[in-house]
Amino acid sequence: MVPRYARPAMTAIWEPETKYEIWFLIEAHATQKLAELGVVPESGAKALWDWWATGPKIDVAAIDAKEAVLKHDVIAFLDWVADEVGPEARFMHQGMTSSDVLDTTLAVQLVRATDLLLEDMDALLAALQRRAEEHKYTATIGRSHGIHAEPTTFGLKLAQAYAEFDRCRDRLVAARAEIATCAISGAVGTFANIDPSVEEYVAEKLGLAVEPVSTQVIPRDRHAAYFATLAVIASSMERLAVEIRHLQRTEVLEAEEYFSPGQKGSSAMPHKRNPILTENLTGQARMIRSYALPAMENVALWHERDISHSSVERFIGPDATITLDFALARMTGVVDKLLVYPERMQKNLDKMGGLVHSQRVLLALTQAGITRDNAYRLVQRNAMKVWESDGQLSLLDLLKGDEEVRAAMSEDELEEKFNLDYHFKHVDTIFARVFGS
Repeated sequence: MVPRYARPAMTAIWEPETKYEIWFLIEAHATQKLAELGVVPESGAKALWDWWATGPKIDVAAIDAKEAVLKHDVIAFLDWVADEVGPEARFMHQGMTSSDVLDTTLAVQLVRATDLLLEDMDALLAALQRRAEEHKYTATIGRSHGIHAEPTTFGLKLAQAYAEFDRCRDRLVAARAEIATCAISGAVGTFANIDPSVEEYVAEKLGLAVEPVSTQVIPRDRHAAYFATLAVIASSMERLAVEIRHLQRTEVLEAEEYFSPGQKGSSAMPHKRNPILTENLTGQARMIRSYALPAMENVALWHERDISHSSVERFIGPDATITLDFALARMTGVVDKLLVYPERMQKNLDKMGGLVHSQRVLLALTQAGITRDNAYRLVQRNAMKVWESDGQLSLLDLLKGDEEVRAAMSEDELEEKFNLDYHFKHVDTIFARVFGS
């Protein structure tokens, strides 16, 4: 975790104190149920909860010191709790194994992290919808292969991003459900030394589902799907970031990241206003995607379990969620404050002498009785003259002066094919599909 790209609420989920608090709750809830089943005395569970009610401070340093000797984090924790609670603490962990604690804790942490990410997604979606509606009919050029294609609106660009992030949100909800399972099944997951009702009880208390079959560890296909979902969200975020970066290029300059008073763009060149936020988001997306592969490699553990996944998850759990949390918040800020230049968009639309209307003329010629191949030839031969003039010539003027074209279409008919509003007649339909009526 890099503090520069971390926010406190998400970071707190992965702090050692939080981890140990969850460990204790798992152990205490399990002991409570074991007491109800008569496996351990009621005094064992009561001692744990009485101690917890005092609001004890988790002594991370003391636990770490024990682990340095014992070489086992869960045992170190259990020993520390025993020192604090007293003899009744010996009833903790009856029939359980370390993975019961570790895997269930990871589930709780990922669920909490996901809830924050869902809040982030909602904020980004709200910003995208607001700006999309603001620029619903702001005309701009659509590009394919980076080259002028046909007119669109800036609102439609943002509506596309909204729809994509809305799908991402649905995936994240599904990933949360898949990751939210509890395993309290003992060694190799057979429940030989602990009743399945203990797992059900702990799961209910922690807001989790029971893992149908845990083999001592929760199957890592769940985690692979989860981190893959974060990677897809990061990729969608990068798509929008790259679009903004392209639009901010000097030669384009149709939109621009907000440049705050006192901000400096370059240590050498005082004139610079660089797309540093979206460039940063591109880099963060690369990192978040990089965590998906080791999560997938964690799926293939030996037999009922090994711990080759453990060190990986100590990295990717905090890093992926903390980084995505920061990135989504940053993207929301970029969208919310994005500077949009409609006049420059119109200037770019007009730059190539009307070439963006070539398809309408092509279709009209075919409807006038000319074969598609010939119609394409007639439009292209005039379009290439405009292209080679760098837009100094007008496609409409050239078509009006082309005898073959004029034999099929009148000047008025040609002029109508250069009407910009034609391209926006279904914007309302698209917005209704994306945002609802």
